[in-house]
Amino acid sequence: MDDSATASGAAGKGQRFRRVPRQYRGGRNLELDPLLNENLEQWPHLNELVQCYKADVVKDDGKYGHYESVAPPSFQNQIFEGPDTDMETELQLCNARQPKPEESIEDDMPSTSSGRQTYGAEPFASSSKKHCTLSPLPAYEPAFDWDNERSLIFGQRVPESLPVTHSSGLKITVKVLSLSFQAGLVEPFSGTICLYNRDRREKLSEDFYFHILPKEMQDGHISLDRRGIFSLDAPSPSICLLIQLEKSATEEGGVTPSVYSRKEPVHLTEKEKQKLQVWSRIMPYREPFAWAMIPLFENNHAAGAGDAVSPSSPLAPSMSASSSQDSIVEPVSKLTLDGKLNHYSNGSSVIVEISNLNKVKESYIEDSLQDPKRKVHKPVKGLLKLEVEKLHNDRNDVDNMSEGGIMTNELHDAGELSNGRHSRNNVDGIHSSHCSGATVKKETHQNGQSSNAENGNNFQAFDFRVMARSEPFSQLFHCLYVYPLTLSLSRKRNLFVRVELRKDDSDIRKPPIEAVHPRDQDTTMQKCAHTQISVGTRMSCYHDEVKISLPALLTPQHHLLFTFFHVDLQMKLEAPKPVVVGYAALPLSTHIQLLSDVSLPILRELVPHYLQESGKERMDYLEEGKTVFRLRLRLCSSLFPVNERIRDFFVEYDRHTLHTSPPWGSELLEAINSLKNVESTALLQFLQPILNMLLHLIGDGGETLQVAAFRAMVNILTRVQQESSDGAERNRFLVNYVDFAFDDFGDWQTPVYPGLSTVWGSLARSKAKGYRVGPVYDDVLAMAWFFLELIVKSMGLEQSRLFYHNLPLGEDVPPLQLKEGVFRCIMQLFDCLLTEVHERCKKGLNLAKRLNSTLAFFCYDLLSIIEPRQVFELVSLYMDKFAGVCQSVLHDCKLTFLQIICDHDLFVEMPGRDPSDRNYLSSVLIQEIFLTLDHDDLSQRAKAARILVVLICKHEFDARYQKNEDRLYIAQLYFPLIGQILDEMPVFYNLNAIEKREVLVVILQIIRNFNDATLIKAWQQSIARTRLFFKLLEECITHFEHNRTGDSLLLGSSSRSPDAERPASPKYSDRLSPSVNAYLSEASRHEIRPQGTPENGYMWNRISPQLSSPNQPYSLREALAQAQSSRIGSTARALRESLHPMLRQKLELWEENLSTTVSLEVLGIVDKFSVAAASRSISTDYAKLDCITSILMGLLSRSQPLTFWKAFLPVVYNIFSLHGATLMARENDRFLKQIAFHLLRLAVFRNDSVRKRAVVGLQILVRNSFNYFKSTTRLRVMLTITLSELLSDVQVTQMKSDGSLEESGEARRLRKSLEEMADVRSKDQLNDCGLPVTALEVAAEGSTDNNWSWVEVKHLSKCLVQALDAGLEHALLGSAMTVDRCAAAEGFYKLALAYAPVPDLHIMWLLHLCDAHQEMQSWAEAAQCAVAVAGVIMQALVGRNDAVWSKDHVASLCRICPIVGTDIGAEVAAAEVEGYGASKLTVDSAVKYLQLANKLFAQAELYHFCASIQELIIPVYKSRRSYGQLAKCHTSLTSIYESILEQEASPIPFSDATYYRVGFYGELFGKLNKKEYVFREPRDVRLGDIMEKLSHTYEVKMDGGHTLHIIPDSRQVNAEELQPGICYLQITAVDPVMEDEDLESRRERIFSLSTGTVRARVFDRFLFDTPFTKNGKTQGGLEDQWKRRTVLQTEGSFPALVNRLIVIKSESLEFSPVENAIGMIETRTGALRNELEEPQSSEGDQLPRLQSLQRILQGSVAVQVNSGVLSVCTAFLSGEPATRLRSQELQQLIAALLEFMAVCKRAIRVHFRLIGEEDQEFHTQLVNGFQSLTAELSHYIPAILSEL
Repeated sequence: MDDSATASGAAGKGQRFRRVPRQYRGGRNLELDPLLNENLEQWPHLNELVQCYKADVVKDDGKYGHYESVAPPSFQNQIFEGPDTDMETELQLCNARQPKPEESIEDDMPSTSSGRQTYGAEPFASSSKKHCTLSPLPAYEPAFDWDNERSLIFGQRVPESLPVTHSSGLKITVKVLSLSFQAGLVEPFSGTICLYNRDRREKLSEDFYFHILPKEMQDGHISLDRRGIFSLDAPSPSICLLIQLEKSATEEGGVTPSVYSRKEPVHLTEKEKQKLQVWSRIMPYREPFAWAMIPLFENNHAAGAGDAVSPSSPLAPSMSASSSQDSIVEPVSKLTLDGKLNHYSNGSSVIVEISNLNKVKESYIEDSLQDPKRKVHKPVKGLLKLEVEKLHNDRNDVDNMSEGGIMTNELHDAGELSNGRHSRNNVDGIHSSHCSGATVKKETHQNGQSSNAENGNNFQAFDFRVMARSEPFSQLFHCLYVYPLTLSLSRKRNLFVRVELRKDDSDIRKPPIEAVHPRDQDTTMQKCAHTQISVGTRMSCYHDEVKISLPALLTPQHHLLFTFFHVDLQMKLEAPKPVVVGYAALPLSTHIQLLSDVSLPILRELVPHYLQESGKERMDYLEEGKTVFRLRLRLCSSLFPVNERIRDFFVEYDRHTLHTSPPWGSELLEAINSLKNVESTALLQFLQPILNMLLHLIGDGGETLQVAAFRAMVNILTRVQQESSDGAERNRFLVNYVDFAFDDFGDWQTPVYPGLSTVWGSLARSKAKGYRVGPVYDDVLAMAWFFLELIVKSMGLEQSRLFYHNLPLGEDVPPLQLKEGVFRCIMQLFDCLLTEVHERCKKGLNLAKRLNSTLAFFCYDLLSIIEPRQVFELVSLYMDKFAGVCQSVLHDCKLTFLQIICDHDLFVEMPGRDPSDRNYLSSVLIQEIFLTLDHDDLSQRAKAARILVVLICKHEFDARYQKNEDRLYIAQLYFPLIGQILDEMPVFYNLNAIEKREVLVVILQIIRNFNDATLIKAWQQSIARTRLFFKLLEECITHFEHNRTGDSLLLGSSSRSPDAERPASPKYSDRLSPSVNAYLSEASRHEIRPQGTPENGYMWNRISPQLSSPNQPYSLREALAQAQSSRIGSTARALRESLHPMLRQKLELWEENLSTTVSLEVLGIVDKFSVAAASRSISTDYAKLDCITSILMGLLSRSQPLTFWKAFLPVVYNIFSLHGATLMARENDRFLKQIAFHLLRLAVFRNDSVRKRAVVGLQILVRNSFNYFKSTTRLRVMLTITLSELLSDVQVTQMKSDGSLEESGEARRLRKSLEEMADVRSKDQLNDCGLPVTALEVAAEGSTDNNWSWVEVKHLSKCLVQALDAGLEHALLGSAMTVDRCAAAEGFYKLALAYAPVPDLHIMWLLHLCDAHQEMQSWAEAAQCAVAVAGVIMQALVGRNDAVWSKDHVASLCRICPIVGTDIGAEVAAAEVEGYGASKLTVDSAVKYLQLANKLFAQAELYHFCASIQELIIPVYKSRRSYGQLAKCHTSLTSIYESILEQEASPIPFSDATYYRVGFYGELFGKLNKKEYVFREPRDVRLGDIMEKLSHTYEVKMDGGHTLHIIPDSRQVNAEELQPGICYLQITAVDPVMEDEDLESRRERIFSLSTGTVRARVFDRFLFDTPFTKNGKTQGGLEDQWKRRTVLQTEGSFPALVNRLIVIKSESLEFSPVENAIGMIETRTGALRNELEEPQSSEGDQLPRLQSLQRILQGSVAVQVNSGVLSVCTAFLSGEPATRLRSQELQQLIAALLEFMAVCKRAIRVHFRLIGEEDQEFHTQLVNGFQSLTAELSHYIPAILSEL
């Protein structure tokens, strides 16, 4: 289109219609013969016919819509990082390696216009944010193709190309190159070539003449450069080229033609040559010489007679070497020709050498050539060379040709007709600028290509099949072909025939009409033509063809005159003269339509008026008047219908038009009615003129005629539609008529539309009133499209003509003002048709749906022509008829109707119904689409959603609407849709996923094009509505989320269940628009091969193992079938795998970009929202800002690309700066937790850009924490919680090659991030992340000091790292947990400590620990865990002051379990995070854990703890007055105290456990190396047991190179002296130390707690004694034996939460031998005294006491040699040692001995009181022993006797 007509339709600048000059077949305009240039005014039908073929085509450029789209955007690859990927860096490295310029992957979408802008990626002026780049729409609908989308509409009109002429697409040109004979070419030859069907023996085209001269005779100007052009229909083996050669008639007695066919070589003598040449110069008449038949298309079976030696056919694949291997039969796509006649390529031309020329003996008729009876003639020894070339002639769209400026033919103005009509066309108002330019000069051949057609070199052979084809004639031809066949006379003669056309028979001397076409190309029309000579025969045969142009009107006088001549073929004195033999005449008007042969008698003489019947008797006939002359006629005319009924109609039409018939016109009515019976070929051939004439009658006839003409027209149209059906809804010929031919009679008659609509309207009304209108009515409905398009074109033409002259340049054509009556008539007609649609739809008839589309197009067309508001009346009439949710079929019709109307080019610019309204159509559309979305019918919901998306795409990519204000206007048009969805959200929720995506993408696009003011309006209505608005955005995030396989980290949400509905088309992608699936299946069917990849390219092997077998072409359908059969499923993944890699890459690119753009779009909207919320100009829940929080959480929880993360931080920073107080508040805990969680999750990522941003994000949270809470306590709790959740998802360990575990990369990166968070240098990253440098400064209102404290941040970071490490350590234990139970328990313990700030987590790990201890049967430790849990809860409750307990209770609990004492009370309150914290901490839960502790302590037999715990439970029941429970408590207390008594009364002191010190030495122990621990073991574990247990535990950990040794003694170990490569354990039994015990005392410790009081068995100090000597001996006597006492202090006390505690302090004392001795004696004294002083428990039961007393006495006073007291005396008080003692020591030793003896004496007395009869003997022994001991001692201490 020229520039002035970019926008089409009435609103286009300039004209709607344009004239396209008519194209003529093959480029030669069959100039109107002078014969036709008579005055045609008196013959209206002829005038009409000539006009049909001559007038320019009038084309409505806007009818089929016009759309110019912008270039598609280029998509960038989006990088979606997983935790372990770093594609960004990899890509950068790749790019660094390749120095090529970066190219974004351009999308090769079909473009629709050449001068395009690129799709605007400009951000809005109002929003300065960087992230509003590309909109989601192009990525969602990347293959948007308007034409394609349009073609899917039901009943869519398909434009036809201009009807050039019938062309089958196959034409060949034939050129004679040369003729050569063995004997030499001496005389001139000439010949004809035509297409011939050898099976049907029928000529298919007229003859093409050629002449060949010998070199000597050639003139300069005659050349062989003439080509014949033949049209072929379908290739068929029976089609041949028939070539017939002729030469000058042979001279009698001259050189005979047999010289050319002799076998042996012949050389003509010079004399013979001369003779031949002279003769040929004087002999003008010719005789047949030879013929050949060349099949054009090879066939397998043997050729017909005479073809035995035929070369292979020129157009078959197997051609001689000289040809290019290219057959005409090959598919069109391979043709190198571009369809222009003047373009000869070597590409498809074939040189054919014909050597099988069959010589003829006598003259013949063509029919007899293939007669099997004919003898085969001698072949001519010669060679005829032809060049055959195929032309491919597409139905070339004249639009393109005339626009491109390459006219393939000369556009003759076909002689100004005398009525001046053609010349008036120039002011007709329909010339568009460039067409007239094309017709100016014939001489200027555009583009410098001179076309052969114009040089007249080419002969376009007329195709006789045109006459038999059922299609309208498209050009003017009016000829008669005359074929004289045979003439039989009684004598032999040399006869030829002369043919001429005469006007009348009045005077023979008048020259005949110059109407005979010449044989040579250059000469003008001739008066006559003559045939060849039939030599020396009675029965003359002829095969000549004479072509005669006929006059436009044949009178009865027009006739052909044949004259027969005889000529002597002898050279006399002069050239031989022909002699007339006779005449024959053939009147044309009677015979012209005969198709059979004609036989005529021969007149001897011609008399005047020889045609008249009256003079016949007087005439003199040869051969007694027999009809001896047989000839054949072939009429080829598009002016003269052979069909009589058509002729009658034409005649009556003329009479009516010229008013020569009586006024009632009944003959005309008859003629009109008889048109129904015309056979279809004739009807189609004259379709256009007949329709024109009927329309004339409808336009200005009387009512009767109008109705008759209308009915006839309906009948004709229906027949055309049915009988020449090509399957299209709108028949091709009719479309051509409406679109091109119909031009409403110039402006020399009133337009057709008022008449047409009146007639039709009245018929429709009659039907509506219930009159019988006959079957014609259904036909009218079926053909309604034709009439409606005619009406519209008629209006359009009137509009164009009205405003053609007085329209200022560049202004729009104003709408046509319809007369009131006409519009009313159209309204009524429309109404009637609507009713038909409505009623027939219910019966489900296809006709109704078609009619519906037709009506829609009618409105569509009218919108461009008349006042749109008038059209809206029709539309509203429609909508009223189809109101609301109607039947499914009706609703479908309604959607189609809207779809068609809204596709109007100017849809956006349409007005409303009232001047104040906005676009009426869009409001109707939105209303209906919303109704449909609420419909149950799935297909219709999908259709409605699709209509919406296509429309939005159409606007979005429309080159006209790229300005922001245009986009805003369009967005506001569609805004009500969002309103409706928000009002009725259930409608949206009922849609399936595909439809939701369609609706969401539209909503996003609309919102995107809003300016801020409009957006804010959308948020001002109500809080609930704003919330719903954001619900939609959340749906966007969900539905367009990008889930790549393998992105599994924390994206559980992405594995949603697939849709229930299985779509019809294969689904390559869930995310993208449904049309992409169609595009891909189409593309894969065509197997797109990107340019530049080699055919066998590495890009894609077609053989994909399970989807295609190598020998079959790969097709999608096959892939699908196989896929389903092999059950790899119709899953999207299998389908995607089957795609060509280029397509798959494209698909992924689109999906990535879709997801990215949606996320960024939503992010941008949230940003705008937060700004608007800050100014409080909208209605939302300001307390929680749930709109912002829900969207941010939605975005964070899905996999997002790098671009998103880059845009994300600044937005979050802004939101927090504006709304920090709200977002950090308690109400938003859940949101904060999520944000913290996702930031921590991102802190694990390998990609540095993401990780860096996560760290800065955490710092932003810390900054806000400082800002609003002045501290980070709460945030610490929050981060601790989220870290614990994250650790359950992140893999913190990985396998080493040897199967052991090590810390994983994720854990390392997380630790790095947590450390960086507290790193002062991290401030430098703010700028990179798009934040201001001051982003972290925290200043209170009005003050300048910065509240940010790096110290506190470091503490926070340390706590988090500690938690991470605890978790890591726990995970690293892995499989060893079952073996090394201690380590496992410690793991839980560390976790419990690390999570101490969060009560829930603290409790959780404590309970894990509790379970672990119970499994190991460490009841005391398990009980301690339960106590610790209860302690946490109690503290929280006391902190809240809402419980029965006080701080004292907590303190008493602390005495049982010291860990309770670490004060976390303050933080418990801060730890109230939603879902966590004190809400679970209730009195009941505390009681539950206290009871558990009670049970476990009881199992450990630590009853005194049980008592303390019961005392904590009792106050609860007291406060609740639960007397039953109290009774139970007191009962259990009773049993507890009884147990304690029992323990104390036991003669064997009770111990609850044994303790061992274990030292670890060796590298393999890791953290344990060089450390000492005290282990608490059950009381029955002996030293051997623990040795075995520990060796078993640690031997497992030793690898091949290490062994485990146990150090046998308890001496101090020097780690340096140990052998490397060996691991050592040192195990020693130790005793717990009482709180008040004097460790300096030298007494021996007999460990017994039965000291009379209930004491808490809580130990944190332990001792063991080691004997040694100073003289180097390993052992010595008492006098040499020293003792070392080692005291160990543990971290914490037993029973603890774990089985072992590390030793933090170790001290040792040494005792000399004498001190040892004194200690030993004092120990025994003490034990006896204890027994004696113990209070009497109950007088009755003395037994236990007696037994223990007996045991101690027996060990003290029974005299054994050298044992006990006696041995001390011998060692220290006798001889040499006594001299070494200091006097003080001596005194102490003696005092001790004396005291010991005194106590023994008392004990024996008590014993005597207690014993009964049976123990008398034992008592006597004791007394004796005591006495003898005293005696022994008195040797050393004389004073003893006096003491005792």
